[in-house]
Amino acid sequence: MGMLDGKVAIVTGAGRGIGREEALLLASEGARVIVNDVGASLEGSGDDKHPAEQTVDDIAAAGGEAAINADDVSSWSGAARLIDQAVQTWGKLDILVNNAGILRDKMSFNMDESDWDDVIRVHLKGHFAPAHHAAVYWRNRSKAGEATTGRIINTSSEAGLYGNPGQANYSAAKAGIASLTWVLGRELERYGVTVNAIAPRARTRMTENLFGEMAAADEGKFDAYAPGNVAPLVAFLASDEAADVNGQIFVVFGGDVYAMGGFHPVGELKRDSRWTPQELAAAKSRLFAEHPSGLPKFSFF
Repeated sequence: MGMLDGKVAIVTGAGRGIGREEALLLASEGARVIVNDVGASLEGSGDDKHPAEQTVDDIAAAGGEAAINADDVSSWSGAARLIDQAVQTWGKLDILVNNAGILRDKMSFNMDESDWDDVIRVHLKGHFAPAHHAAVYWRNRSKAGEATTGRIINTSSEAGLYGNPGQANYSAAKAGIASLTWVLGRELERYGVTVNAIAPRARTRMTENLFGEMAAADEGKFDAYAPGNVAPLVAFLASDEAADVNGQIFVVFGGDVYAMGGFHPVGELKRDSRWTPQELAAAKSRLFAEHPSGLPKFSFF
């Protein structure tokens, strides 16, 4: 018996890396999985469906059930077809894992308009469009008196939580995904749907050339950067055991899982009258007495 027996799941960007590992584990826990992947290159070009086919074949070889979807999830109609495929194939949808993404890394002063638009579209709209159509499905079921236990797991990034130089487009999209997670969680909880997000640190096509320490671990040692380390958290969040977990952001790295807090005050100035600019300047040390006035470090690790 798996934690997800009888569930129907969608995993976007599931041809490779983290998405593939998520699809494999969800299937091993009993879910039937729609494996979505357009087969694009890291930059978002091309059309090679083989990776998704391999994921589906591997699920089937292990005794699971899966089907391919090659729609562009950043397309409104493509996202609608994706949700419809799950419902038409297996009669329902229980889990949506938004994972698809691309990279166009450049400094802000070197970035082209298309670099910005494409990354925002694939990541941010590529999360919202499937979530919108899934939300419509679950809301309609709930309003019809049916029990709903929907799960959305989004993929943010530490770049979105801290801001990473050279990734203005990616960081902005991932920060937007974190905020979108909170909004969707608030909107959909009344319909039995939870919405959470992960910020994974793992070796994928999007990260393997960025950090030298992500090289494969020595034989016999735990590989903290293996993408498979991310999947168990996603499977847990997709399960009935996580019915009370909503609107949360998790950093996951190797065997470490961190529940992250949202924005909160770190200093304050209070009085019952308006401040002048000069007074604020004079009170600056009080405002930042327990928090640096400069940028935070990129990561807490």
